[in-house]
Amino acid sequence: MTRPQVIVLCALVALTAASCITPPFPHQMMLQHLPTAAAILALGTLPRRYKISNAAFMCLVTFMALHVLGARYIYSYVPYDEWSKAIFGFSITERWHLERNHFDRLVHFAFGLLWVYPVWEISHRYFHVPERFARYVAVEFVMAFSMLYELFEWSLSLVLSPGDAGAYNGQQGDIWDAQKDMSFALAGAVLARLAILMARRLRSR
Repeated sequence: MTRPQVIVLCALVALTAASCITPPFPHQMMLQHLPTAAAILALGTLPRRYKISNAAFMCLVTFMALHVLGARYIYSYVPYDEWSKAIFGFSITERWHLERNHFDRLVHFAFGLLWVYPVWEISHRYFHVPERFARYVAVEFVMAFSMLYELFEWSLSLVLSPGDAGAYNGQQGDIWDAQKDMSFALAGAVLARLAILMARRLRSR
């Protein structure tokens, strides 16, 4: 691991620890932090063998930082309205007439946006996928993983109490929540793919 990667990983660990201080929903938060612990372990061990660029590593850590924030408030109750009022003087929900807390949608969008580049880099560098095809593989990975995660959430709803399942899944009464989450991930992935393509064309000029 490079020095910048060690620094941002330590920052993520510190953020995770801070998120556990007097959480508003301690039981549900610990369930949310199970993937956090797995991700931190992976980020701390895998790059030692499979080296990735600082940019790719930063994409992964940024996504995990958003997840840590969502985990503290179990996504459905992230108080971004209070934050926007304090910083900008208005409520996001009131300004755009929203009917639910949309932080989970932001994180699904960020998953597509921030994972495309690392998956593309790893596919091309270590699995020897042709560069152009690796870009397609990265978008497909986002879609496949999004689908698997929604199936995981559904499986949890079969074993958890209705209250705990609803708190973890963050559906907030939306029967199309899974489909919308996957759509936001796809939108983020497509945007990332276009951004990478434009950046490469600009550098080639």
